[in-house]
Amino acid sequence: MDTPIDGQARRFYDGGTASEPPALYLPPAIVLRRESRGDVDEFRMTRRIAYRDRVFGELLVPDDLDTFETDLASVPAVFAWLVPKTGAHLPAALLHDGLVYSPGEPPSYISTEGHDVDRAEANRVFRDAMADTGTGIVRRWLMWSAVTTATMIQGRGTHWGRWQRWRYRVAALVTILVIALLGIAATADLFDVYPAWVPRIPWMKEQGLLAELVAGGAAAVTLPFLLALTWGRFWKAGAILGITLALLLHVTAAILGLTLLYQVVERIATRWPRLAVGLAAALVVVSAATFVSILGG
Repeated sequence: MDTPIDGQARRFYDGGTASEPPALYLPPAIVLRRESRGDVDEFRMTRRIAYRDRVFGELLVPDDLDTFETDLASVPAVFAWLVPKTGAHLPAALLHDGLVYSPGEPPSYISTEGHDVDRAEANRVFRDAMADTGTGIVRRWLMWSAVTTATMIQGRGTHWGRWQRWRYRVAALVTILVIALLGIAATADLFDVYPAWVPRIPWMKEQGLLAELVAGGAAAVTLPFLLALTWGRFWKAGAILGITLALLLHVTAAILGLTLLYQVVERIATRWPRLAVGLAAALVVVSAATFVSILGG
């Protein structure tokens, strides 16, 4: 169901517990119990969420309150600035966590009408449910594209045959790889750096900085859209993810670099505190000397 829909908040309601039936007249009660395991936080729900889907009818998550755990919205730390782990989309994220389960495990949701919701359909339910929670249209399509890409790469929990799984997997991986490589090559060309292993980009001709930026931006929209045509019925996810990746490649790389730097500094400060103090002092001294040297001309 890819047609535009109107958000209907009342599709979410209290799902009760193992001993209490769902209550259509009550809003969902999202009460989470934190289960900390080192640096990883998991949460357990104390009540079920009920959602009335436009295709599958009533869905209850989780199936078992005693065993079900969630990490809220499964967003890599490098993208947390774009999509936070909580927000208006939280009820939909909890619902999606319950609808997606590993092969060989029992379902972690209840369909009161007896439907089997595969992972591709769970992603669609996720997108529609975000609309019902009032999540912005850009964010919900971005998040749907991300989970759809993960489904295509993993291929688990779907009704696809082996050939179809590999077709989707190759399409997604090739798209991501091509966009990343072209982004690196275009960046090298922009700064007039030409390593032997980086191919020259025909649309990044020797011209002014603004002209090269415009050419790069046009390519960052056009090429991912063309690559998305290999995604079949998920072409919208390919176009959204590909264009977003192409346009935000440098921001993502910068945040990833800062994140890795922080982790290195944190580890040094934890394991070798005296070394960390010495390095910090050296950094201050070198920075001060450099600043004085610049001022002195």
